Amino acid sequence: MIRFGLRLAVAGGREALTRLLVIAAAVAVGSGLLLTTLAGVNAVNAQLTRYASMYPNASAGDADPLWWSTRQDYFQGKQIIRIDVAATGPTAPTPVGVPATPGPGEYYASPALRALLAAQPADQLGDRYPGRDLGTVGPAALTSPDTLLVVAGGTPDEVAKLPAAKQVTSVGDTPAIPETTVNLILGVIAGGLLFPVLIFIGTATRLSAARREQRFAAMRLVGATPRQISLVAAVEAAAAAVAGTAVGFGLFYAFRDPLAGIPFTGMPFFPSDMSLGVLDALLVALGVPVGAAVAAQVSLRRVRISPLGVTRRVTPRAPRAYRLIPALLGLAVLFFAIGFKPETSDGQTAIFLPALLLIMAGLVFAGPWLTMVGARILARYANRPAALIAARRLADNPKAGFRAISGIMLALFVTSVAVGVITTIVTNRGPAPTGSTDAGTVTTVFDEKTPSVPDTLFTELRAITGVRSATAIRENPEVTTAGEAGVIACTDLPSAYGRCAEGASVIEVPMGLSRWQESASPATVWPAAPLTLDDLQRLPVVSIVVGTDGSASAVERVRTVLEIAYPTFWVGPNVPGDFESDFADTLRGWEQLANVVIIASLALGGCSLAVSVIGGLTERRRPFSLLRLSGAPVRVLRRVVALESAIPMLAVAAVAIGMGLLAAHLFLRAQMDYRLIAPEPRFYVIVVVGLVTCLGVIASTLPLLERITGPETARSE
Repeated sequence: MIRFGLRLAVAGGREALTRLLVIAAAVAVGSGLLLTTLAGVNAVNAQLTRYASMYPNASAGDADPLWWSTRQDYFQGKQIIRIDVAATGPTAPTPVGVPATPGPGEYYASPALRALLAAQPADQLGDRYPGRDLGTVGPAALTSPDTLLVVAGGTPDEVAKLPAAKQVTSVGDTPAIPETTVNLILGVIAGGLLFPVLIFIGTATRLSAARREQRFAAMRLVGATPRQISLVAAVEAAAAAVAGTAVGFGLFYAFRDPLAGIPFTGMPFFPSDMSLGVLDALLVALGVPVGAAVAAQVSLRRVRISPLGVTRRVTPRAPRAYRLIPALLGLAVLFFAIGFKPETSDGQTAIFLPALLLIMAGLVFAGPWLTMVGARILARYANRPAALIAARRLADNPKAGFRAISGIMLALFVTSVAVGVITTIVTNRGPAPTGSTDAGTVTTVFDEKTPSVPDTLFTELRAITGVRSATAIRENPEVTTAGEAGVIACTDLPSAYGRCAEGASVIEVPMGLSRWQESASPATVWPAAPLTLDDLQRLPVVSIVVGTDGSASAVERVRTVLEIAYPTFWVGPNVPGDFESDFADTLRGWEQLANVVIIASLALGGCSLAVSVIGGLTERRRPFSLLRLSGAPVRVLRRVVALESAIPMLAVAAVAIGMGLLAAHLFLRAQMDYRLIAPEPRFYVIVVVGLVTCLGVIASTLPLLERITGPETARSE
């Protein structure tokens, strides 16, 4: 029977060969995307693993400890990760990505940072890393080819005084991000992509299912057993799937390097990160053909019951409204969490994750009922034959109409939740201009109080072209809450920042950079502090604020001077937008990945719909031919086919996005007490362009209608 099944698949005439090629091509695209998704998940996991190597946990062991401090610096809005290390003995571990631990006055730099150092004047960047350049940090320590990283050496006493200094006896084996969190993020992303891929493959293997049912029913009538029919169907479907899967592997490896260069997470991958494990390869190589065989088995359930089951068809039972219950229960859990949020992170995960999964499963389960309702509404208000026929056909079998677009619904829901949450968090954390230096104010805040600042430092700062002021803010003894306000001498107040109160020699100013800029203006009058100039000089310095003309060269020269003067900084002297840009860029990377999910899922949805339309046209050649003979124009039939595909897709998109944004709003209210901020217009543009592209793919299949319908097809077979 296996040989007979292969013969039917290959030598069953032009129709069988065409079906085999179409299924193989569809499976090739689907399996290629499936492999890309699995490789992308591995790549993100590799990025996070290498990120963890930059932040090892303190550890003890038999080896000599290595002093380690990881800090952040900035250059024109780009984050530079600086790692200072010092070995305490010959058996101290070596940082990942370098051949040996650098000694005092030595450093390694990543390729991207080396290129930046070569392109920029030394007084803007290079002077921050004086000493001998030992070479390049290898990819094993870099999250991306664009990572700016420097590994600098020092003495144990020097590194021990740096912020967050720790002793480690092993490097690169302790994750910095909880594994459950990573798995949750990657699982949601992978699920958003995998489901549409699997729907696409399943739709492809069901191509011309009705025609094959009739052929297998005839075989049953001449004596074939249900087991033999199942074997033939499985062999026929698996043969096409095996060929398509092999081509899919070829497509993946052919396009792997270009795909790795696309910044899906906000930064590109290394090509080697887009790798497949043995389990991944076996999952696709064996799972796709097995899934195709199972889909063929499911499509023949009527033939297995009786060979007459194909011809004695009845209208399937209409879906009931109870299908909405799971989705409504998920929303109810999110409503409940607003007033009764657990205190622990594990408890919150136990509430939010099941609620979101329940909504996702509920949307897929309720999809046929929603399709039926939409079809009945369309039929009620239809005033043209095409709309009425399409609505009646959808209402007759809403499960079939929804099957090809269920992946779109799930992907749009997942990405709407992600984009809604990210947009709201970024907005509530304040504007985050990437690398903004418009304000031109550079601030360094000391973790420990500094008794005084040498006058030579202010002389050096004021000598920089573009620097307008340099002010030391001292601790305010009248303020009990640290960081609320500082004091400065009136003579140190720049004229652009306001003026002192009448008779004041020492004034109070805000400590925070954002509050300083909000309050400072030529008209601002700063209140007097109850201190004398002698009292002021005895107070420790808590920060230095340098005003510039906003030029990149001035800002970066000021940073370099301050870092050389105070090498124990925690975060390099910053300008407005540095912290916010770093935070927002991380979130925007995940948002960009969510947009990729939208684009990929809509593309897959369009392909699934195209395959479904082609299969439906092939199976309905005779009814359409009879309609043509009865006088129906071809354009009316094309409208019927287009409406049958477009109406469910557009309705599903609206419901999925609406439910996703509602779920995001409830999550934000419960978790952070934020109200949802509508996504940026580009989100809707991506969705609209994707849906229009899907409609274009559907439209490309419509010319087939005229070619396969005609008087010769209307004959009874």
